[in-house]
Amino acid sequence: MPHLTPNSIGSVIESAVSKRSLLLGRAAHAFIIRTLDTPPPAFLSNHLVNLYSKLDLPGSAELVIRLTPSRSVVTWTTLIAGLVQNGHFASALIHFSNMLRDHVQPNDFTIPCAFKAAASLRLHATGKQVHAFSVKSGQVTDVFVGCSAFAMYLKTGLIEEAKKLFDEMPEKSIAMWNAYISNAVDVGRPRDAVHKFIEFRRAGGNPDSITFCKFLNACSDASYVELGQQLHGFSIRSGFEESVQVSNGFIDFYGKCGKTGQAEVVFDEMRERNDVSWCTLVSVFVQNHEDEKACGVFLRARKEGVEPKDFMVSIVISACAGLSGLELGRSVHSLAVKACVDDNIYVGSALVDMYGKCGSIEDAERAFHEMPERNLVTWNAMMGGYSHQGHSDTALALFEEMTGSYRVPPSHVTLVCVLSACTRAGAVKQGMEIFESMRERYGIEASAEHYACIVDLLGRAGMVERAYEFIKKMPISPTISVWGALLNACKVYGKPELGTIAAHKLFELDPKDSGNHVLLSNLLAASGRLLMQVGRSDPSEKGDEGCWDQEGHRLQLGHREG
Repeated sequence: MPHLTPNSIGSVIESAVSKRSLLLGRAAHAFIIRTLDTPPPAFLSNHLVNLYSKLDLPGSAELVIRLTPSRSVVTWTTLIAGLVQNGHFASALIHFSNMLRDHVQPNDFTIPCAFKAAASLRLHATGKQVHAFSVKSGQVTDVFVGCSAFAMYLKTGLIEEAKKLFDEMPEKSIAMWNAYISNAVDVGRPRDAVHKFIEFRRAGGNPDSITFCKFLNACSDASYVELGQQLHGFSIRSGFEESVQVSNGFIDFYGKCGKTGQAEVVFDEMRERNDVSWCTLVSVFVQNHEDEKACGVFLRARKEGVEPKDFMVSIVISACAGLSGLELGRSVHSLAVKACVDDNIYVGSALVDMYGKCGSIEDAERAFHEMPERNLVTWNAMMGGYSHQGHSDTALALFEEMTGSYRVPPSHVTLVCVLSACTRAGAVKQGMEIFESMRERYGIEASAEHYACIVDLLGRAGMVERAYEFIKKMPISPTISVWGALLNACKVYGKPELGTIAAHKLFELDPKDSGNHVLLSNLLAASGRLLMQVGRSDPSEKGDEGCWDQEGHRLQLGHREG
């Protein structure tokens, strides 16, 4: 680098940062040492600090800053920003403190970096200290600083402090409004998000694409279909009809609300689509159990030249599982191999699940063992496949391997799969042991699904009375699946008294399901009693609704009333 001026060297270092070329940056640093006086000009030291901190060499950046006699706010901010960018949050806060000890006043770029570091470490006390400093220095009214403080309080869970800061801000940027709405959605307060959007509009705010998408998330979470449709009309009037991001948001919203037809209309009216548009529509159909349409959209995307990405491939594989479409699933698998996404953990898990549900356990095992890494979903899919195909003992052995050799903690879904396997294997003792140890051993509270599995386990083993006693001792209200499992067991083992109790509970919980009436009728008929569900006090007269046998006697828990 002959005859380079200091300004030219600075440009070379900037180029090294943009190209992430450490070799070029070190060459420029060596040239500075050989050709320029020590210490070099302050602006070149700033360039070097920026180079090493951005390329994740914090040790070299700190060495440069120690050798720089006159450290300005730019020098310190460059170092702190680079550390935060590469996830060295604790070091960033330490150097923020060193900056203050060096009597250098942080600016409106330094303070947001400190807020981000405190938020990432969940250090709300440190965040409050930075906030206090920004108030004392008069910088909290800066939109960028205020928004960073607000985000820090939200991320550290101090919601009330965040609301107070929000209300006190004299000028609120759209980023701040978006952060408020987004956080309200993330913590499960969609109604609060809706009210804040209305307040934003009343304050004269003009939403951007992010605002629309966050508000749509609130509407879909709370099933505010009409409100979302109003927003759709407003977005068109506001000129966002051509926004791909907003249109994708509406496809997702309508899909989550079960309006697949409207989602498809939005998609078809888009003049421009990206990969997310196609993935979202495929996902909408899968979420609403329209797997055939999902596969159709995927084939259409392929014809239009859309390259398959890992997310889209995993969704389509799930659709194939829902259709039990083994051959189509294998075709998508081969496409995943060609696209080099078969090693993706989500694609691999979807393949294991698809092959298991389609009955090809050998292929499921091959996909499972070929995965370079596995997550809990992968283990659950393999156990579910074994259980689904009747290999209950293998499923239980896999569970022991997962929790023993691999030390993977099970989830709510895992234990449902395991208890279902115990049911199919008739392993009553093992199933009860697993159920009773859920809280102490795995820290998981039993849900209605787990209770239904135990009722099914006991019922299939012929312990119908014990299953009913188990239901009576449940700490939560029995659900349809719990009573349904008992009714099925009563039908198999001829228990009309308990079957009638279970049936009447099902009539209360799900009066529109005629299948429960049929099950009870078959149960009573099989036990020598013909069920007649009529609205009369005897078989020929109108009156109280009840259950009657062939002789016109009212049935109640298996007894007859004259």
